[in-house]
Amino acid sequence: MTWDRRNWFEGWRLLAVLSLVLVVLSIWIAGMRAFEVDGIRMVIRFTARSSLLFFCLAFAASALTLLWPTSGTRWLRRNRRTLGLTFAASHAIHAVAIICFAVMTPTDYAAATTPASYIFGGIGYAFIIAMAATSFNRSAAAIGPRAWRILHTTGIYYLWFQFMVSFGMRIPQMPNYVWFVMPLLTVMALRITAAIVQRRRSRVVLSAN
Repeated sequence: MTWDRRNWFEGWRLLAVLSLVLVVLSIWIAGMRAFEVDGIRMVIRFTARSSLLFFCLAFAASALTLLWPTSGTRWLRRNRRTLGLTFAASHAIHAVAIICFAVMTPTDYAAATTPASYIFGGIGYAFIIAMAATSFNRSAAAIGPRAWRILHTTGIYYLWFQFMVSFGMRIPQMPNYVWFVMPLLTVMALRITAAIVQRRRSRVVLSAN
């Protein structure tokens, strides 16, 4: 990955600062409950939501830049992969918290999980690991542009769907979860709109030639 840094808060520094903030906040949240089960479960919820935030920012970066080319959206576009790696870091903390929960209270963990959650969650983590590993120049070149495009396109849409299911299935019992679904619908609408706009612009260029 080439870090296109235009100011201090980009590239590796951005990734390091955001990852450190996530670690510190997770430790602080768990410490509020003396690192007991309730605190670990709070970390699980916190990192699920922080992962959603960074996923949506990375998912919508290109579309926002195309539709509203400002300094802010260009910054998002330049740092899309950085935000994607921050999402991976957030979900790594999420996985550690889940493992702690499983070790501390195996019975509660078993009651909170299903075979489907293992399967689809495992696929999601496999995509996250593969996408993070190929977010650098050498690894991306090693698999080739076509394989890279297939992996990242399939992975990001799979993760979008997984977020939709994970948050959406909780809405009947906890209606406030609709506020976590709305950003997912918004970023998908942005991607679709940007694709339509780009296609129309391409047709105009072709017709002009």
